[in-house]
Amino acid sequence: MALAIANDNIMLDDALIVLTSPNSAAAEAYRTLRTNIEFSSVDEPIHSLLVSSAAPIESKSAVVANLALVMADGDRSVILVDADLRRPMQHALFGVTNERGFTHLFKDDESFNNPPFKTVANSTLRLLTSGPLPPVPSQLLASKRMLQIITHLTSLAEIVIFDVPPIITVNDASLLASQVDGVLLVVKAGGTKREHVQAAKDRLEKVNARLIGSVLTNAQVDSSLQYS
Repeated sequence: MALAIANDNIMLDDALIVLTSPNSAAAEAYRTLRTNIEFSSVDEPIHSLLVSSAAPIESKSAVVANLALVMADGDRSVILVDADLRRPMQHALFGVTNERGFTHLFKDDESFNNPPFKTVANSTLRLLTSGPLPPVPSQLLASKRMLQIITHLTSLAEIVIFDVPPIITVNDASLLASQVDGVLLVVKAGGTKREHVQAAKDRLEKVNARLIGSVLTNAQVDSSLQYS
């Protein structure tokens, strides 16, 4: 499964395109992506989804945020977790605080049992920001507690989406990839090198991750194909 999304050179205030421009071609592309994911999981349901990029690209977290928002359409219960414990962006995209978040679930049972979700206006989406950044993120992500967290969060929603760092830059994504139901790879047209995509795919295969598809951002859209 592959899907192209239009030019992603946008300002932070305009990053949540499905909210700011719900009738745009980009917003419709995200809804198509949602449909493709749903059909790809007919035989093997996806309750936990990891979204990453091969190498660092600015649009990665915006793609995750918009996908989570369209996944929550129709009152579907969705949790978005900012598990990028190096350069978290979800709190900035949604304009919320980040004092408490994902990392608190590793620290104490109270936060584990009652995660500090941020609600999103007019949506069933719940956001779990990163929280304070640990000195060595991979230690948390490789811990037994991580699997418990995934299991607990998936019991609270129909689907849990994890925003994680680039695959070939650090080991964080690889540590989580084998513990979720599916992985989606974000690729930037004219920005992501072919060899980086192949390297990311190889890493995912080595940990037996289920790569369900890719999203091509910064794609050029033929205006003659738009329908409104």
